[in-house]
Amino acid sequence: MPSSYVVQRGDTLYRIGRRYGISVSALLAANPQLGDGSYLVPGQVITIPDRPVNRYVIQPGDTFYYIARRFNVSIQDLLAANPNVVPQSLQIGQTIVIPAGNRMTIVDPLGPYGFAEMQEDLALLRERYPFLETVVIGYSVMGKPITAVKIGGGPVKVHYNGAFHANEWITTPLIMKFLEDYAAAYAQGGTIRGRSAVDLYNQSSLWLVPMVNPDGVELVQEGVSSQHPFYRQLLEWNNGSYDFTGWKANIRGVDLNDQYPAFWEEERDRRPTLGPGPRDYPGTAPLTEPEAITMANFTRNTDFDLVIAFHTQGREIYWNYRDYEPPEAETIANRFGEVSGYRPVRLTGSDAGYKDWFILEFRRPGFTVEAGQGVNPLPISQFPQIYEEVIGIMLEGLTAVEV
Repeated sequence: MPSSYVVQRGDTLYRIGRRYGISVSALLAANPQLGDGSYLVPGQVITIPDRPVNRYVIQPGDTFYYIARRFNVSIQDLLAANPNVVPQSLQIGQTIVIPAGNRMTIVDPLGPYGFAEMQEDLALLRERYPFLETVVIGYSVMGKPITAVKIGGGPVKVHYNGAFHANEWITTPLIMKFLEDYAAAYAQGGTIRGRSAVDLYNQSSLWLVPMVNPDGVELVQEGVSSQHPFYRQLLEWNNGSYDFTGWKANIRGVDLNDQYPAFWEEERDRRPTLGPGPRDYPGTAPLTEPEAITMANFTRNTDFDLVIAFHTQGREIYWNYRDYEPPEAETIANRFGEVSGYRPVRLTGSDAGYKDWFILEFRRPGFTVEAGQGVNPLPISQFPQIYEEVIGIMLEGLTAVEV
């Protein structure tokens, strides 16, 4: 029988569907009042349609944790599917429900991939691949942890990041999927796209920050309610609109990729935006926002040999900055172009970005990759194609420099 569900803060149709093992299209079909379902409102009541049920009989030694790992589902989803079961009192022969639609892989984005999905997938990846190292390197304006993940133990230090811009959140699952594929290949002693994962692991230490701007991503994907601490300001900065899909900035309306001390004053004077808003406001000074400060401190403390910031869209690779880039930067960009089909571009008239600052401060190769093509936020349906394009860049970056 269909059941009712009361929307909670932070819910999206994708998250509800993932919890109950139901597709977003099935949820929309059962709830025509939702329209396209872009934003849900806490307290709203929706219908959960019937779903396929998989059952499992408890065996000696079973625990909820073991069952969740065995069937590749989260403990939270397992609890939600068995509300009358007490995990500490499982009985041999007892039958429980395994949520439908569980995944053979962990990172499998079928809808808007946000902070909650990333955190859950990181936890599962750490369980499956204990050699992954994670560390919280800072916090967003609203206190969300900004997490870095390390894979590899080699002397070359490489860094990739995503979701500097809120409505470019698709870069987060791109990085997360690469992390999973690389970790799986290394664990099996195999190859990833024809390259030895063990050799890559021993050659480089790769640090990933999949989501620089978690508050902004949440705003784009979930919208804003009257309970949000920045409710009034956000509506004012967004010209009274509840549609935040065009929002690039952090939750204080500052563009995090215009926050770096690389000719910041020239970028400020170039920008037409004079105050907080969805995009292009560089703030009152360089490095005023905690997310930008976090990335600057992390970069200085780790002393990377090469960095790539993943953005969308345009299928282009930016590799230079005011002639401060090292001689090999253009050669590396051309290699990236060959493996991806993207166009290396010598960029002018742009300052204060993370890549710009890295090149200026360290004189080492730094890149911005504009992944995919279209209008931000790019639809998740493009994810498989974009991943096929950028995985070559991610692999090439691990071997692009020598120390």
